[in-house]
Amino acid sequence: MNLSANEKAEILIEALPYIKEFYGRLVVIKYGGAAMADCHLKKKVMQDIVLMKYVGMNPVVVHGGGPKINQMLERLNIETSFINGLRVTDRETMEIVEMVLGGTVNKEIVTGIHEAGGKAIGISGKDAGLIRAVPVEPGGRMGFTGEVEVINPEIIYTVIKRGYIPVIAPIGIDADYQSYNINADSVAAAIAIAMEADKLVLLTDVPGLLRDPEDSSSLISVLRCSDIPGYVEQGIISGGMVPKVRCCQQAVQEGVKRTHIIDGRDPHSILLEIFTDEGVGTMVVDE
Repeated sequence: MNLSANEKAEILIEALPYIKEFYGRLVVIKYGGAAMADCHLKKKVMQDIVLMKYVGMNPVVVHGGGPKINQMLERLNIETSFINGLRVTDRETMEIVEMVLGGTVNKEIVTGIHEAGGKAIGISGKDAGLIRAVPVEPGGRMGFTGEVEVINPEIIYTVIKRGYIPVIAPIGIDADYQSYNINADSVAAAIAIAMEADKLVLLTDVPGLLRDPEDSSSLISVLRCSDIPGYVEQGIISGGMVPKVRCCQQAVQEGVKRTHIIDGRDPHSILLEIFTDEGVGTMVVDE
């Protein structure tokens, strides 16, 4: 579809109030799923992030990388297992996780941002003590699968101040300098809380929270925290959506102004959420 010059101008005018509102504000984006696996979608996400930076926002990217970890473990004939959706991470698996997340995936995203015209620096939670971690299951059943204990965002502020986009691998370290594999949604929420972000955006492989998983028109555009227990009981919030909703709930209840679960399979979904009247996906609010 070819737009006339006037139509393009109208699009920019519609975005103006949002550009003004979010100028200088911090937005934490959890990047993963199909948007990471599909080259075309990856390019669109990188463009969105770079545009955000150039109109005065401060995007912070936290990424996952489960499929690439699976591929590498398969190649090395290392078995993997999951408990309650979390990867059981023994010492050998932790080495692979750190290599893939902190190396391959992190630097691919940094390169993608540079290709889109931006500047990025890739770090992990081990850098400058960014993420202090503890075992998610102290009994040892989950190995080196961890959860966030403390976020020290000093290194993120330093990167932003220098004009770069931080790209963060969700690897933490404990008091004994042992590495831990941490769920990326949880890391994104914890960073958003610690930095008092204006927005937390989770990219997923679904349109948002649906009343009926088989009907995309049943999207719940606004999810109130007070409704979450009932939706869990009814099964509307289930499976992989449970931890995502819980992360958003924790974030808004601890000071993040707005949280969103959006479909990373839609080109430019981040821009549609931030810069248009309609928005996309599900917004979680503290009501």
